[in-house]
Amino acid sequence: MNQKVDHEEKENLTEEQIAEAAAETAEPEAAAEPEAAPEAESAAEAPEEAADKKDGPSAEELAARVAELEDQLLRKIAEFDNYRRRTTKEKEEIGLTARIKCVSELLPILDNFERALKIGCSDENFFKGVKMIFDTMTAAFTKMGVEEIEAEGKPFDPELHYAVSRVENPDLGANVVSAVMQKGYRMNGKIIRHAMVAVANPD
Repeated sequence: MNQKVDHEEKENLTEEQIAEAAAETAEPEAAAEPEAAPEAESAAEAPEEAADKKDGPSAEELAARVAELEDQLLRKIAEFDNYRRRTTKEKEEIGLTARIKCVSELLPILDNFERALKIGCSDENFFKGVKMIFDTMTAAFTKMGVEEIEAEGKPFDPELHYAVSRVENPDLGANVVSAVMQKGYRMNGKIIRHAMVAVANPD
C-alpha cells in the first residue's frame, strides 16, 4: 500500500516539475519580445529622415544658385554683344574692301572718259553721249561714298598725294601742290588711289 502512495507522489512531483520547466521556458521568450521595440522606433524615425531629404536645398543654397546663374547669363549676354559687334564690324570691313577693289578697277575707265571730254569732239551728239556716261559713273561713285582727294593748291600730304615732279614757283608757298597729273580718290576715309601731283618749292 505504501509503495502505491509513493508511486502516486512521484507522479505528482513529476507533473509539478514539468509545469515549472514549461514556465521557465516561457519566461525567456516573453522577455525577448520587448527587444523588437528599437526596430519599431527606427521605423518611426525613418519617415522623418525621408521627409527631411525630400525638403531639398535650403533657401540660402537656392539663392546662391540663382545668383550664380544670373551672373553666368549676364556674362553670356555680354559675350554675345561683343561677338555681334565684332562680326558686324568685320562684315563692314569686308564689304568696304570689296567696294574699294571694284572702284579701283573702274577708275582707269573714268580717267579715259575724263581725258576724252578734255579733248573734245566735232560730233556734238557723240560728245554728249560720252559726257553722259562720265556723269553716270561719277554719280554712281558718289552714291557709293567715293570722294575725290583735294590736291591742287593744297599743302603736300604724303598720306594723300604722290609726288611725281617738283617745280619752282614763286607764286606758291613751299611744298604746295601746283598741278594734278592724276586724280586721287578715297572711300569712307580709306585711300583708293593717291593723287599724282607736282609739288612746288619743295624743302
